[in-house]
Amino acid sequence: MPSPTGSHGRRPGPSSSTSATFSASAPTSRHRRTRRVALVAAAVAVALSAASCSKQGAGAAVNAGATAGSSSSAASAIKGDIAFNDANLAKVDAALKNALKGKDLSKLNLDMVVNVAVDYWNAGKVGFNKGLKDLGVKGQYLAPANGRLDQQLSLIQTIRGQGVSAFEVSAIDPTAIKAPISSANAAGVPVLAIDSPLPPQDGAALYLGTPNYQAGYKAGEAMKAALGGKGQVVVLVGSLTTSNAVQRIQGFQDALKGSQVKVVNKLSDNMDSSKALSNAETAIQTDASVNGLYGVYSYDGPAAATAVQSAGKTGAIKVISDDTDSQTLQFIKSGVIQATVVQEPYQQGYTGACLLAALKVLGKQATLDLVKPYLESDGSTLSSGVGVVTGDNLAQYQSKQSALGIG
Repeated sequence: MPSPTGSHGRRPGPSSSTSATFSASAPTSRHRRTRRVALVAAAVAVALSAASCSKQGAGAAVNAGATAGSSSSAASAIKGDIAFNDANLAKVDAALKNALKGKDLSKLNLDMVVNVAVDYWNAGKVGFNKGLKDLGVKGQYLAPANGRLDQQLSLIQTIRGQGVSAFEVSAIDPTAIKAPISSANAAGVPVLAIDSPLPPQDGAALYLGTPNYQAGYKAGEAMKAALGGKGQVVVLVGSLTTSNAVQRIQGFQDALKGSQVKVVNKLSDNMDSSKALSNAETAIQTDASVNGLYGVYSYDGPAAATAVQSAGKTGAIKVISDDTDSQTLQFIKSGVIQATVVQEPYQQGYTGACLLAALKVLGKQATLDLVKPYLESDGSTLSSGVGVVTGDNLAQYQSKQSALGIG
C-alpha cells in the first residue's frame, strides 16, 4: 500500500510544488520522502550511538545476542513467499499481446498515474516503461509530488487535454475520482484501477493490484508466528478510512482470530511519517504489554522499527510491515523487522500497459474475455499477487528485483 498503499501506503505533506512528472531516468523520491529518510536515519543513528557508548559491559553483549537469536527464530517461523501471481500474469500478458498482433498501435498514448511520488512506485514505473517499450507505444508515468488529491486530479485533467488514449490510476479518493473516470469513459478513454480498488459504480474497467484483505491476512499470520500465538499488537497506519487500509486491517484481525494475539490499538498518522514515528514511540512507552507493531503504510514499518531499536527492544517487540522501502529491507536484514508483506507494483505497471492497449484497441468486453480465466472470484480483480519477505528469503527477493531492473 503505496499499500494503500498501499497498499498501500505512501504519502507526504505540503510543498510549493503542485505536481511532478517523472521520466524513466528521473528520481521518484520527493521532499517528503527525503524528510522521512533523514528523520528515520537520525533516529537510527542515535540508537546506534547509544549502543556504542553503553557501559553495560559483557552482560549487554550477552543480552544483545539473546535478543538477536530470538528475533532470528521468530523470522524463521514465518513462511516467506515471493511467487506473487507472476505465472498467471505472464499468461495474461501473452494473451493480450497476441490479440494485439497486427493492430495499429502507433497512435496510442498510455499513461500511468499513481498516488504519490515515493520509492515504492519505482518498480511500477520500471514495469510500465518496459511495457510501453515492448508494445512499441508512447506514454508517461506521473505522480503527484506530495500525494494530494488536487494534484492528482490536476494531472488527470492535464493528460486528458494532451489526448491520452487510456490511463491507469491509483486513486487517492474513490469518490473524487468518479467524475474524471465518467468523463474519460464518455470520451472513449478507458480507465484501469491499480493499487487501490474502486467501487464498480466509479466505472473503472478492471482492478489490477494487491488483494488487500489477503495482504492483511498474511501480515496477521506472520504476526502470530512471530509472537508464538500470544501478544498485544498496535496497528500503525496512514489512514483508518481508505479502502486498502480498511481491507488490510480487517484481514490482519481475521488472521488473529482463535489465537491469543490481540489488536489493542490502531493509530492513524494521517499520512505523516514523522507522526508515524511518534505513534510508534508512544505505543511502546505507554503500554508495557505491547509486544507487536504492524505497519500498514510503506513508511510505518521503518517508523516502528526505529522506535523499537531506539527503545532497545529489538526482538522483544516484533514488527511486521508492508512494502519494501530500502529501510524496511535493511531492518529485516538486521532482524528488527521480522517480515514484510510485499506487493508487486512492477506488474501493475507492465501488465497495466498491456491492459490499457487492449482496452483501447480491442474494446472492454474482448479484453475482459481474455483475462476472465485469471480474475479473482469477484470477477473484477486481477491480482498482482502478495509476497512475504523475511530474513531467510531477502537475498532471493533482491535478486529477483535486480533481474527486473529495479534498483
